[in-house]
Amino acid sequence: MSGKLYGVGLGPGDPSLMTVRAVEVIAGADVIAYHSARHGRSIARSIAAQHIRADHVEEPLVYPVTTETTDHPGGYQGAMDDFYAEASARLAAHLDAGRTVAVLAEGDPLFYGSYMHMHKRLADRYDTEVIPGVTSVSAAAARLGTPLAEGEEVLTILPGTLPEEELTARLAATDAAVVMKLGRTFPKVRRAMERAGRLEEARYVERATMAGERLAGLAGVEADSVPYFSVAVLPSRADAGPAVREPGSVGEVVVVGTGPAGPLWLTPESRGALAAADDLVGYTTYLDRVPVRAGQRRHGSDNRVEAERAEFALRLALRGRRVAVVSGGDPGVFAMATAVLEAASDREYADVPVRVLPGVTAANAAAARAGAPLGHDYATVSLSDRLKPWEVIAERLRAAAGADLVLALYNPGSRSRTWQVGKARELLLEHRAPDTPVVVARDVGGAGERVRIVRLADLEPAEVDMRTVLLVGSSQTRVVRRGDGEEVVWTPRRYPEA
Repeated sequence: MSGKLYGVGLGPGDPSLMTVRAVEVIAGADVIAYHSARHGRSIARSIAAQHIRADHVEEPLVYPVTTETTDHPGGYQGAMDDFYAEASARLAAHLDAGRTVAVLAEGDPLFYGSYMHMHKRLADRYDTEVIPGVTSVSAAAARLGTPLAEGEEVLTILPGTLPEEELTARLAATDAAVVMKLGRTFPKVRRAMERAGRLEEARYVERATMAGERLAGLAGVEADSVPYFSVAVLPSRADAGPAVREPGSVGEVVVVGTGPAGPLWLTPESRGALAAADDLVGYTTYLDRVPVRAGQRRHGSDNRVEAERAEFALRLALRGRRVAVVSGGDPGVFAMATAVLEAASDREYADVPVRVLPGVTAANAAAARAGAPLGHDYATVSLSDRLKPWEVIAERLRAAAGADLVLALYNPGSRSRTWQVGKARELLLEHRAPDTPVVVARDVGGAGERVRIVRLADLEPAEVDMRTVLLVGSSQTRVVRRGDGEEVVWTPRRYPEA
């Protein structure tokens, strides 16, 4: 009969953190296998050394390459693939001979561990058991003495080998994080922390629970002193409270676009800015899209007090608060960015930093649902006459329609504005054919999403409200019925020559 394969998690380094089950498996194994670099020293073996007997058969699995270059025709990956195939064949020979094989793994065998490469090649052929171990993530948190994540916070675990842009985006978007595999990646990880605005809260843990353990603030760590067995930690923000700033210092205002609906439409940068804010200011409906975080103040208001809301945010920033003004869609499209920047032009707020973070617009979201109606030139017009007279709106509709532009119509109607859609339809029919396609998109991304394609002549004003955006095609816009019966709308990128 074949022997049994064990993947044995040894924990983060301190032999006393090995589980009872791990010690039992090592004691009962015939073969002890462990990975090492070409120098022959194995951290995994050193952790389990007191449990390895003279009668154990030892199988060192020596990597052909670690950080150096290789002349293998398949490059680094080719060299490693050949190594894993050869190593698993050696272990298979022991298993076929009826021997029990324990493959030692630092931390947990299936968490960024070398054992998994043996597991994937052998577990479908042999009886296999994986013994979990304490991870370096858990060890780092324990040594720092700080919670990693609390309540509904999200913990993200990242390899430092990711591209810097990807690291930055993920660090900005998450509540808490651990970055593994530092060593040579440390300068890149540090830059990503800084670009994400998280450097000051980041902690550094080196060789947790091992000899030579070191704990420090990440910002003060020298890059040339960082070994592979170290991690960067962004701990829980739950009890952090507002950032402590020098008396008299000024905070900032960040105008954040949340997109047309919920979290799926948020960019990582916007998600990070919302999480980092001391105060959230916005229309209550939009604030409800943002997760509640301990210690963060929320200031909701009605949808028709943009100027007052902007002034309030700027006054908070003057008191040293970091403020996120929450706006639906893109804050620069009929939304809060203009109101904040207009208020910030007052000399009183000249020293308050103001940033605008983009979001997915209602028009872009609706267009994506319908196909590609905005594939060529288009104009965006608000039908609301609350801030500009209808005569101006009508003039712009005629001009855009006369130029044969696709039209994205915002704020088409409300309980108090019921006639504008009908009037806009009449104006457009002076320049467009009755069968011009119109995308009627309501609550895109929300629970009540409904996207329909109708003829311009059949556009029904009673079915349009403030949660609706209209996309009116040009003379070139096409409607095509696909094989599944669904209709898609698209506007060709090439316009016919006169």
